[in-house]
Amino acid sequence: MLIYWAELRGGAKKAYSIVLGYLPLGFAYGALASLAGFELPLIVVMSLLVFAGSAQFIAVNMLAAGSAGAAVIATVFIVNLRHLLMSASLAPHLQTYPRRVLPLLAFWLTDENYALACGEFKKYERSYLFIIGLFGTAYAGWVLGGALGGLFGHFFDGRDAALTMGYALYAMFIFLLVIQATEKRLLLAACISGLLAVIFYLCVPGSWYIILATACTATLGVLTEKWQKLS
Repeated sequence: MLIYWAELRGGAKKAYSIVLGYLPLGFAYGALASLAGFELPLIVVMSLLVFAGSAQFIAVNMLAAGSAGAAVIATVFIVNLRHLLMSASLAPHLQTYPRRVLPLLAFWLTDENYALACGEFKKYERSYLFIIGLFGTAYAGWVLGGALGGLFGHFFDGRDAALTMGYALYAMFIFLLVIQATEKRLLLAACISGLLAVIFYLCVPGSWYIILATACTATLGVLTEKWQKLS
């Protein structure tokens, strides 16, 4: 039993950097939703059931503008398609995990959780309890941030708060990128992905630029590794 708790605590401690970013960003989401007329229970339920920052911001704006439910669902689905790639990348590390925990980990998967988990798997064989502690703590931080925003968001200008607090998300991503780029090839992959994202953003309409950049960079990485093995 002590070993189990130690694993959970270890994962939870690793999530602190994510929580520090999720609290202000979740607050901004809750504030926007509150100012858009959403009741606190609905704000919290959306965080509990969706757990996707960008998707929740989009959903709140679309629902406040009177968009149809089908349009909201389709837009959120497209925005979150990148999770398919992240899931495929993590799958080899989860093969020994109990099948019953995989749906929960899949639901808790976010960009930040993925980045931190990848860094852990590069150095250690992490148990499912460690990953539950990591993902679950980040989840709790996001829900708490949204609840606080729903409670106190009316004291702020919601859009100004979202713009200001959104910098916490960018800072968190930069931090996660820095701790990941431990090798030249990883730094090169990050640069290529960023460049492709900018190109696709300028050339491709909609929100496909991140998905396309990720898919292209991942494909290039796989082909490069195969070529190195054959040479």
